[in-house]
Amino acid sequence: MSHNSMPLTTSERLSGRLLAAVAVATAIFLVAPILAIVPLAFSDGEFLVYPIRGYSLKWMEAFFSSEKWAMAVKNSFFIGSLSAALATVLGTMAAIGLSRTDFLGKNVLTGFVLSPLVVPIVIYAVGLYFFFAPLGLTQSYTGIVLAHAALGAPFVVVTVSASLSGFDHNLMRAAASLGASPLLAFRRVMLPLVLPGVVTGALFAFAASFDEVVTVLFLAAPEQRTIPREMFSGLRESLSPIIAAASAVMIVIAVLLLAAVELLKRRAQRMRATA
Repeated sequence: MSHNSMPLTTSERLSGRLLAAVAVATAIFLVAPILAIVPLAFSDGEFLVYPIRGYSLKWMEAFFSSEKWAMAVKNSFFIGSLSAALATVLGTMAAIGLSRTDFLGKNVLTGFVLSPLVVPIVIYAVGLYFFFAPLGLTQSYTGIVLAHAALGAPFVVVTVSASLSGFDHNLMRAAASLGASPLLAFRRVMLPLVLPGVVTGALFAFAASFDEVVTVLFLAAPEQRTIPREMFSGLRESLSPIIAAASAVMIVIAVLLLAAVELLKRRAQRMRATA
């Protein structure tokens, strides 16, 4: 123990315990809905009700064997993957452009790029519908992918910008002085250093698309229904526990994405420590 360290006073210990109690209570409040819905996925009843009389895997089996839900899963992964890929490319380019130079109106442009994070999703969806309708992009995969890519790109901008905050642009100049083209310098110098931020942004963009339902309600045709869209319809038509099974599957996917983000975060920290 350092000679300069001082023992905690009684008030400091109480403040620490109070802060820990508030943190635990907040975590329980946030996790409670998940803890409430997951057991219902394994209920043997016909409705989403408590108390649970018995447990069964029949609703999980119904979810994975249903053609309707299988199409929704396929659509969710297909749309999520394409929109995340597009959002990653656009968001990375935007982050690099915004980080390299200062110009008049940069803050305004940055706010515009990040605006999908703060604009109410209903307003965004209605605006897209009226913009896409004359172009024939409603009821098409192209329209949904473009809509979700615009929602996911700000996440990529934020994570890549954070990675670029510690990037030395003199490395790009050095690569150019050695004869490397801008594309080669980006691929061999910049991209490896900001890759954790790029991949993290891509995961967040995929999660944003995978979980989104409002724009799908406005833009999707019946054959383009995603898991959240199917869940929304199920809640309106029948409160079957198969919806809880779908929720449990989505929770597992979300946990896996969060675990991947945490691994990338630790890798980035190790890379900065060894740089």
